Amino acid sequence: MSLAIETVGLGKRFGSTEALVDLDLQVETGEVFGLIGPNGAGKTTTMRLLLDVIRPTSGRLAVLGLEPRSNGPRLRERLAFLPGELRLTSRATGRELLDFYARLQGGVTKRAYEALAERLGLDLVARVGTLSKGNKQKLGLVQAFMRPAELLILDEPTSGLDPVMQRVFLELVQGAQADGRTVLLSSHVLSEIQQVAGRVAILRHGRLAKLESVAALRAGAPRRVRLNARREDLARVRGVLEALPGLTGLALQPSHEGAAEGELVARYAGAPGPFLEAVRQLPLTDLVLAEPDLEEAVMTLYAEGDRPVVGGGNGGER
Repeated sequence: MSLAIETVGLGKRFGSTEALVDLDLQVETGEVFGLIGPNGAGKTTTMRLLLDVIRPTSGRLAVLGLEPRSNGPRLRERLAFLPGELRLTSRATGRELLDFYARLQGGVTKRAYEALAERLGLDLVARVGTLSKGNKQKLGLVQAFMRPAELLILDEPTSGLDPVMQRVFLELVQGAQADGRTVLLSSHVLSEIQQVAGRVAILRHGRLAKLESVAALRAGAPRRVRLNARREDLARVRGVLEALPGLTGLALQPSHEGAAEGELVARYAGAPGPFLEAVRQLPLTDLVLAEPDLEEAVMTLYAEGDRPVVGGGNGGER
């Protein structure tokens, strides 16, 4: 197994604050790996350590087989980075700035960045300082993807992008993986992680809370449930649901006065068969039993408390 990233007991302390504690990660070459967690969980700290922007207090790490502290210039030739807080205030045009990046990085053709800009709908004639947040983010994405870096480290890459451009971004990530490149992706938009990542590391309070495949996390997540019934039938429906094992958070949604129907929502953990059998004879007007998703799995993990719960090995199926 070839590793693009490896950390062993990695820790970072800022004064008395432990931003990262004993982080063990292995990211395989060619995989899309998600790094997720709430604000302050240690995601950006981890990325900055990998890039040698900051240096660890404890532990060790390797990026593309090299130790970042002593191999900075060599590593920067082989990776691309998009920061979570992209600050671009230049008076240069987008084209002039990308020309500068292309000369600085080497191995980038004008055709490559212009094709990416067109795909993202980015105007390269406008001055960078006048661009909206979304268009500045597009410029950052072009910079990150315009050369065939072996490793892309992307921190909140779709911040400010509309849904159409978010889809284009996901296609860029999938294309990079198809070319054998590795992507480390951090995002609060968990649906993005779900669509492209094979495995995820969930950080909480600077510690690894879970390392698992997306497929396994989704399989163990509760399903969102929505049931509609006539108002006169709601009490009966609710009584059946309250006795159903695995169903939690049952609540009646607010509705306007005089509405003929009411809506109940809940979460259900378990195989769908018992649930469907329980509600089969109920007088429902509508029923939605959603597919388990990554967001539900993560929210459930957060609700379990602060005890680290670390998955084994490579996290099973990728």
